[in-house]
Amino acid sequence: MRKALRWLLALAVLIGTVSTAGAATAAQPEATDIKDRLLSVPGMSLIEEKPYPGYRFFVLNYTQPVDHRHPSKGTFQQRITVLHKDTARPTVFYTGGYNVSTTPSRREPTQIVDGNQVSMEYRYFTPSRPEPADWSKLDIWQAASDQHRIFTALKKIYSQNWISTGGSKGGMTATYYERFYPRDMDGVVAYVAPNDVVNKEDSAYDRFFATVGTKECRDRLNGVQREALVRRTALEDRYRAYAAENGYTFTTIGSLDRAYEAVVLDYVWGFWQYSTLKDCDTIPADAKNATDGEIWDSVDTISGFAAYTDQGLTPYTPYYYQAGTQLGAPTIHFPHIEKKYIRYGYQPPRNFVPREIPMRFQPFVMDDVDAWVKRNARQMLFVYGQNDPWGAEPFRLGKGARDSYVFTAPGMNHGANVAGLVPEQKALATARILDWAGVASAAVQENPSAAKPLARFDAELDQRNIEREPALRP
Repeated sequence: MRKALRWLLALAVLIGTVSTAGAATAAQPEATDIKDRLLSVPGMSLIEEKPYPGYRFFVLNYTQPVDHRHPSKGTFQQRITVLHKDTARPTVFYTGGYNVSTTPSRREPTQIVDGNQVSMEYRYFTPSRPEPADWSKLDIWQAASDQHRIFTALKKIYSQNWISTGGSKGGMTATYYERFYPRDMDGVVAYVAPNDVVNKEDSAYDRFFATVGTKECRDRLNGVQREALVRRTALEDRYRAYAAENGYTFTTIGSLDRAYEAVVLDYVWGFWQYSTLKDCDTIPADAKNATDGEIWDSVDTISGFAAYTDQGLTPYTPYYYQAGTQLGAPTIHFPHIEKKYIRYGYQPPRNFVPREIPMRFQPFVMDDVDAWVKRNARQMLFVYGQNDPWGAEPFRLGKGARDSYVFTAPGMNHGANVAGLVPEQKALATARILDWAGVASAAVQENPSAAKPLARFDAELDQRNIEREPALRP
């Protein structure tokens, strides 16, 4: 009896000890430092923190499923960055659709709302690539699901309004994210987002190049492009020496000749994508009498002779894969060049992806997104540049759209932004972004013309230059 009593007493003490320990654990305060809060997210790990005045900037890895439909079938580490200002401020979710920059920067909507910024590296761009890579899991739904998981994880920390944004392929990405997860974001700002609804119908691009800029500028560009093909033999000798000097190879595209023509045919497109009308003065005025060196330098400066080498293509394999499976790719004609000078024309994305990676085009994916935007767009803003070839096939709004806008910045290229819009549209766009972010003042709500960015311009943080890449990559 005495032994039984001692056993019951010991059990009571043990239970009390466990209960007290549990209570002590439960009573521990939650992490308050933003780094600790970010790292408390399951699957989040720190790569590095970089200082920037007024912010905390973190480069992080986040564990993502390779296949969001079957999360148990493997994971990979996806890089993201967080530019932290204050959890009481709104957050902008940015992706460029390619690699993420690990240098602190602030996108235009982030400056407008004076908020935080989360930036995501697109899946399959190294190092955010599963090993081994199952390329069938690189599609727009899987990428949107990456964003959804990141948003869901970080919304607990950044509880104010969220706006997604991106430029070019990033603008496409922001749009696709909204299509698949329309309840996540409070607004979308998509810059220069191409919308290739029917991949085989690209006449809009031909119409664009027939009228863009001035006739004098078009004639200069067309003259250099044609002359580069007329002098193919001599300039390919230069290309061969250039490739040997730099260790460039041409296994993926198939030959130096194919690569040379691809670079030359990108020339006019590349000029309008990255330059403006005032830059026409840099183009040789009399191509027929220009030296080989002048023709080479002009094409190399605008198109880049390294673009279609194996070394130039490899970092962009995920983009070309998507272009050849879902996004589509433009095809244009060259009425100013005789057919005898063009051997391949605009080559399909299949030619820019290693043959061991299987590809099959899905023709209805972009049509689905286009129809959804027309019928369901809510609080979406599309910004295009008047002289940007990628804007020849833009997103358009239908009767079902609400509080959504498509604006074009006059004279601007692939770097078009809200700041470049005409004053009335600039004010309206700024006011709507502020409102969607939940930070519009009463004065702005009453009078949109009073809308201005809430944060001062920072020349280092608010880089307005285009993230220059070879032409034919949005």
